[in-house]
Amino acid sequence: MPDPSDTHDADIDLTPGTAKSDIVAVLYGNPGNRFSTDGIQDRLDIPHTTVTATLTRLNNDGLIGKTEGRNYHALDHRDDLRRYVGSLNQLETMFDDKHTNRDDFQLKDIDEDELDTEIVKLEADLNQE
Repeated sequence: MPDPSDTHDADIDLTPGTAKSDIVAVLYGNPGNRFSTDGIQDRLDIPHTTVTATLTRLNNDGLIGKTEGRNYHALDHRDDLRRYVGSLNQLETMFDDKHTNRDDFQLKDIDEDELDTEIVKLEADLNQE
């Protein structure tokens, strides 16, 4: 039976964009797969020493598992990490340039005088309430 403390979000100390977060994203984004240190390094283009040290820390902290064959994997009972990676994926999709059609959106030139007039009107409306 998993330790109940392993299932709470409060235990996650990850910052998106760091090697630690990126490695967790690879492992929990590919549940059931096993990855070697070299395999993770190739996917993320992170220095070998950083990958090795980070994997060791993640394993020691109970965030990932390690097989006897020295491969690393996601843990079945860490739903909090699966949710974390799911959130990362949603953010990536939201801010992916392919999903943001910036060509269709053009900012019109802002006239400072018009803006000042609009602010005065809004303030007057607020004062009347």
